Amino acid sequence: MQYDVSKITKNNLSINRSQIISVLGLYCFVLGTSLLGFSVYLFLESSGIVNEALISWSGQGLFWSFITLFVSIFVLFVPVEFFNEYFIENRSFRNLLTNVVSVIFVSLFFLVLFQILLRNQNVFVNEYLVIARAVSFSGFIAIPLVLFLFHNFGKNLSIINNYSYSLILIIWIISTQIFL
Repeated sequence: MQYDVSKITKNNLSINRSQIISVLGLYCFVLGTSLLGFSVYLFLESSGIVNEALISWSGQGLFWSFITLFVSIFVLFVPVEFFNEYFIENRSFRNLLTNVVSVIFVSLFFLVLFQILLRNQNVFVNEYLVIARAVSFSGFIAIPLVLFLFHNFGKNLSIINNYSYSLILIIWIISTQIFL
């Protein structure tokens, strides 16, 4: 019994570099956006517009809001400067499986990484951990469902084919807010 090599390679799940890079870019955009929102909240809390829940005095709030702002700007510029992939191809079933596997793998990797790195008793670092967990959990649950829906309805709607990256980014940000 002899196997044909071309059939074996066609049936395997092929993960190419551009799909993983685009998912990494999406993850960085969502994490940076969530940190930017947390920075705005800390600015509002230190200015007295919002009742103080995390800070004990306004200098502490300004300090942590600036740190969070700069961290979020750094995280937002990583995909722009290094990845430069802004398209998710989701037309075939193989692409769907590849995208779902890469989203779950990237979310799991960053969940474990942040659980290991952000072990501190500081209130603000714990909030960073909560934000990173929310981004990862929405990547586990919501984004594979969205990719599946886009795969099924993308053939009929041109807006899904043309703007799939932006739509997935917006849905990932909204689903992160649900997990917060």
